[in-house]
Amino acid sequence: MLFVDFWAPWCQPCLIVSPIVEEVASEYQGKIKFCKLNVDEAQEITMRYGIMGIPTLLIFKEGKVVDQIIGAVPKEIIKEKLDNL
Repeated sequence: MLFVDFWAPWCQPCLIVSPIVEEVASEYQGKIKFCKLNVDEAQEITMRYGIMGIPTLLIFKEGKVVDQIIGAVPKEIIKEKLDNL
């Protein structure tokens, strides 16, 4: 599985969720790959996945988006989504 955090350095909610995503990434190390994608630097990819608001967290399985989280959410919500997949 792949977990992608679409973010921007000027986005306050992104800065709130970033340390949460880092905590989750350390807990799932070796099980799920975590990546961050700056929407300002990767506009083509951002448009390809229809990202309209940030932070947006996409979860991929076998190359396809299987779930998403939009906005700053608590750690428990992220872990619940990952555990259900």
